[in-house]
Amino acid sequence: MNTHVKTPQGTQADLSRRSFLVGTAATGLVLGYAAVPGIDQALAAAPTNFEPSVWYAIAPDGLVTVTCGKADMGQHIASTMAQIVAEELGVSWKDMRVQLASNDPKFNDPVLGAQITGGSWSTMMNFDAMGRAGAAGRMALTEAAAAAMGVPAAELVVRDSTISHPKSKKSMSFADVVKSGKATKTFTPDDLKAIKLKTPDQYTMIGVSVPQLDIPSKTNGTAKYGIDVMLPGMLYGALVTPPVRYGATVKSVDDSAAKKVPGFVKAVTLDDKTATTTGWVVAVANTYSNARKAADALKIAYDGGPNAKLSSESLQTEARRLQALSDSGEYFVKDGDPNAAFGTAAKVLEAEYTTSINIHAPMEPMNATAEFKGDILHIYSGNQFATRSGAIAAGAAGLDPKYVVMHQMWLGGGFGRRLDADMMVPAVQAAKATGKPVKVIYTRENDMTMDFSRPLTLQKVKAGLDGDGKLVALSHDVVSAWPTQRWGIPDFLSPSVDKKGPLDAFTVNGADFFYTVPNHYVRAIKNEMAHNATPSGQLRSVAPGWTFWAIESMVDEIAHATGKDPALFRVELLDGKGKNDGGAQRLRNTLLAAMGLAGYGTKKLPKGEAMGVACVSSQERATASWTACVAHVAVAPSGEVTVKKLTVATDVGTQVHPDNIRAQVEGAALWGMSLALFEKATLKDGGIEQTNFDTYTPLRMSQMPEVTVNIIANGEKATGVGEPAVTVVAPAIGNAVFNAVGARVRALPITADAVKAAMKA
Repeated sequence: MNTHVKTPQGTQADLSRRSFLVGTAATGLVLGYAAVPGIDQALAAAPTNFEPSVWYAIAPDGLVTVTCGKADMGQHIASTMAQIVAEELGVSWKDMRVQLASNDPKFNDPVLGAQITGGSWSTMMNFDAMGRAGAAGRMALTEAAAAAMGVPAAELVVRDSTISHPKSKKSMSFADVVKSGKATKTFTPDDLKAIKLKTPDQYTMIGVSVPQLDIPSKTNGTAKYGIDVMLPGMLYGALVTPPVRYGATVKSVDDSAAKKVPGFVKAVTLDDKTATTTGWVVAVANTYSNARKAADALKIAYDGGPNAKLSSESLQTEARRLQALSDSGEYFVKDGDPNAAFGTAAKVLEAEYTTSINIHAPMEPMNATAEFKGDILHIYSGNQFATRSGAIAAGAAGLDPKYVVMHQMWLGGGFGRRLDADMMVPAVQAAKATGKPVKVIYTRENDMTMDFSRPLTLQKVKAGLDGDGKLVALSHDVVSAWPTQRWGIPDFLSPSVDKKGPLDAFTVNGADFFYTVPNHYVRAIKNEMAHNATPSGQLRSVAPGWTFWAIESMVDEIAHATGKDPALFRVELLDGKGKNDGGAQRLRNTLLAAMGLAGYGTKKLPKGEAMGVACVSSQERATASWTACVAHVAVAPSGEVTVKKLTVATDVGTQVHPDNIRAQVEGAALWGMSLALFEKATLKDGGIEQTNFDTYTPLRMSQMPEVTVNIIANGEKATGVGEPAVTVVAPAIGNAVFNAVGARVRALPITADAVKAAMKA
């Protein structure tokens, strides 16, 4: 049986856990806490606003402001939430505005879950609730307008912010209704459940590429990112981080040279009770430039701690040791008896797949500004997990979390990096030590060497085939650090099927695929050494970024071993039997769409060129977007791989904003290509060796392939698109390399040296 992690935004949330109120007059700001600077403050709810739900308010001028409880890091999720509301509310798009939520407890909605942005969950898990919120507002406005006009509510038509009565030609704008104060209808949870939402054929907004609401403020400079925050009397903090990623301690700090820097205030050695950081010092000064000069002038002695001699090689050696132990790890999938099936199999294949440490490196480096106002701590930063980040900030300050106000800013990239709140710790402790607001900005070197990176992984896959070449057994061991366990949130862990205890399903998701294999084991093994030495986080695509690298490579190897076309072999495995019913069919159709669009199997390609396929059900089995890729590559005699074209097809169910979906899928595919061929971080003497983009080398514009995307929108439940295409590209490229020159590479990134060596093997 497969088990799934319980997300805080789980699809089984009980709507009856709270009363949904429509029609109460607002008595304060929409955000409840302090308004966020620069994010449509002028639109904060006035006392006469109509607030159909905590997630949006309608002002007397008819403007509708949607409050987004998700982090907006360029994926336009705030605009997407507004579009879902607008569809059911019946408002004109020109009247829509967006703002970002604070950490006010009212935004920890039992239906929509904690304020976390990741897993490609946002649209999927908010679509229904936001639609019902919009519909409830429309119904309340309609009832009020009917009473005012003296006509039956059933005869009214709501369109473009206007409620009209065709028979009498009477009409009222949303502004008119709000100003009248007549909108007072309330809805119980059962009332909300009973609302009949529009069917896809009735949509007028969903499926339309409307202008993104955040673009004007981002282009005219009024949108404020964390790095833009300015407060009266603010000081600046610059970090000095130890040569060891984690576990070092500060023995002494000599600030005599720093005291000669103009504007220097003090050096603060962090005492981080949250254990988010170790061995950090912050130099505080009146300007960022002076803070950096002071940081460079500090002379700090360290104790390197228990991880000071560790390297990537030692982490992999430990991973192999753990994998070889029969009793290590916990089972994520345990169907049938693979070991018995291997004993009777006509052919058994085994392979080891690895991935390296990978770094997020968003363009806006980590930053946070902290200010104490009496007993209240205010934090200004862009983060992806306000619920957890507020607790980290509180722990760093020694406060109860209820005394922390998070001011959510726009994010200049996140990709999972801002699920962690390390940037808040130095800002909070520096502000506490100086009694003034302090903004801390990481250098690129700070950002890379102290990243909560994608973990180094080792996977061992074993497959058994019967006499007809049918896959009858598969065992899959996944060894890695456990990023989610590090968070210390029990609800993010899953019970193992062998009852040994909770496991981090975010390290093995994807291994519970939709192929039909009667005997299937997946074992999740925690590499404690890597877990401690390289505290890992969630990087865009999470576990499917490595599990599908192994699975889709092995499926290809099996196909070749049986003399079958790898794509058609996948089609056979996606038969939809048993627990795979429904999902397998959608994935198969997506694969066929990608094959057809790419011309797979129909084109004669030059020597050294070939196409390879892969198909995935990312992010998690229960929240999948069905995605397939055909990669067309050219391999030089030197082993250098050039990707000529990526063809990606993805089944998204219901598409809210077609252009945005296409952009996200394209970006995800290119991120996947970057991880597949170019990105690698290494650990030496306990520290990350790569410190900037000269040594950590993501995909460059000159290396861009042609990218073709096919969006399949079939009216099913909306799925996520931010991450799935990341996970399908690496195996498609690896499989294409094998088809081109017969070189099977099993380590990411795929290097020219590795390809050349495999060509000779």
